Amino acid sequence: MTTLLKASKDQMQGWRRHLHQHPETEFDVFDTAAFVIQKLTEFGLVVHEGIGRIGIVGQLTKGTSTKAIGLRADMDALAIQELNDFAHKSLNEGHMHACGHDGHTSMLLGAAQELAEHGEFDGTVYFIFQPDEEHGAGAQAMIDDGLFERFPMQAVYGLHNMPGMKAGHMSMNSGGVMASEDNFKIVIKGRGGHASQPHHHIDPLVIGAEILLGLQTIVSRSINPEQQAVVSATEFITDGAVNVIPSTVTITGDCRSFSEEVQDIIEARMGQLVSGICAAHGAEHEYTYERVFWATINSVKETHAAGQAAIAMLGEGQVDIACRPKTISEDFSSMLRVKDGCYVFLGNGIDSVGGCMLHNPHYDFNDDILETGTGFWVTLVQQELATANHCS
Repeated sequence: MTTLLKASKDQMQGWRRHLHQHPETEFDVFDTAAFVIQKLTEFGLVVHEGIGRIGIVGQLTKGTSTKAIGLRADMDALAIQELNDFAHKSLNEGHMHACGHDGHTSMLLGAAQELAEHGEFDGTVYFIFQPDEEHGAGAQAMIDDGLFERFPMQAVYGLHNMPGMKAGHMSMNSGGVMASEDNFKIVIKGRGGHASQPHHHIDPLVIGAEILLGLQTIVSRSINPEQQAVVSATEFITDGAVNVIPSTVTITGDCRSFSEEVQDIIEARMGQLVSGICAAHGAEHEYTYERVFWATINSVKETHAAGQAAIAMLGEGQVDIACRPKTISEDFSSMLRVKDGCYVFLGNGIDSVGGCMLHNPHYDFNDDILETGTGFWVTLVQQELATANHCS
């Protein structure tokens, strides 16, 4: 790592493990926000609170340039019961940092401290600490509360740890890097009754089975093969019994893609299939399709900048500047719909503690990558807001 951090890894590890022990979810990140505010204040930043209900922006300006960039970390945890038994396991029953947001917050705090005390740059850095990423509402809440109007920045950057990727390696991609997520619900209203007399009924199980098979044709027969999409039914719920044909079947599921055009096709085609199949059997139905996360689309210029910073710090052999898009979703996508920027991945480890996948009750953030993430933020800022005597 070419960026030499004066901030201690042990200090960041202490912050990270404290946050891991005290996970909070959605917008109810009161203790986490208070911790972030305390640290930013100690570092001497101007702190803006209550953005998008409980979001935070730490503002750090040096020099006279009007250039500004934003760096974003997410603060929320998940409603998962932790199954780890190490000393810093969750103390909040049924809540867990199973996605590494405790590490993201700690790395950004480390960057804020390093840049405040030792950073050489000309311009303004906005350190954005966001609630409720997991449910896709926090970024939009901050945007709706004037994030980009109140804090004018030319670009915004985000980072996520990635289990299964070598610890300390980084990757990114211009264009679509993560998929949108849409959720659907189909309610089939038939006419149930005794299983021995099916000719008197309208069987929603049979109709539901036909719909399930029909859904599989959306991607294979309605989407251009050059485009990516996933349609998955995840629940099939009935109100029947072992000897009772149900009256109602509910199917729910999840769709992923990388463009709004594909989202439109999936939504319309699914509606046509459901309506047509139900009508053919004389059943009524309800159909809802909700767009929860947009696709995460990195801009070309900012992806190049992120790649340059990562390579300057780690070397070309540890950075993939054209990684394959992932079908996971992120609400940082909402920020990239209104502001140029880039979202990057930081390897959390393959066989180490970071080898466990996200959203797993045994997951833990790999503290060995804290310095890498913080170093990346510092390098990026000093590159993009370079002083006259510190050119990239």
